[in-house]
Amino acid sequence: MKHLPTCTTRRPRLRSSVPAIALALLLGTGLVACGEDSADSPESGTTAEAADSLVVTDPWVRATTGSEDATMTAAFMTLDNEGDEAVTITGASAEFAGRAELHEMAAVDGEMGMRKIDELILEPGRGQLLQPGGHHVMLMELDGELAAGDEVELVLELSDGSEVTVSAPVKEFTEEAGHYHDHDSHEHGDDEGGTKDGSKHGTKGGAGDEQP
Repeated sequence: MKHLPTCTTRRPRLRSSVPAIALALLLGTGLVACGEDSADSPESGTTAEAADSLVVTDPWVRATTGSEDATMTAAFMTLDNEGDEAVTITGASAEFAGRAELHEMAAVDGEMGMRKIDELILEPGRGQLLQPGGHHVMLMELDGELAAGDEVELVLELSDGSEVTVSAPVKEFTEEAGHYHDHDSHEHGDDEGGTKDGSKHGTKGGAGDEQP
């Protein structure tokens, strides 16, 4: 009696491969979706910079023509914080000046004089006038003479790392008091006192004001 060979038919293992393919597709779709969510996240890149809140108006720089020391000058302007958080100015720079510093007038050894300050804070909704005889940006080690009618640029540096570039005209230099810094003119404030924490401004300074 002959035995017939037994035939074994192998079926494709669809049950194991199909779920694996489906899982791969699902994972791939999920990764793409995650990537899109990350790129399109509404919180991405929406952090407001302090520079967006700082408004600079009426900037000008003192001409050095006719001054006793043509290697230094000062920049003046009106600063306003139109944001909801305090804005802190920590410094300044200019390509035409080797050094730039924030300065104020203050009593030193019983006499009014100029001194460097590390920062100028503007509270929300407040402002500060930089003017002759008050707060100003001191520009030193100039690389050339500044004549009336010139246009220069300087940069205000803020505590969050952002910057504000200011384009300012150069205005005629006068020395009515015979000294670069005269403490008799008024600072920018409710009455006379503009302060580092940002007093609300009152009168504005200009080229015809009492000179520093």
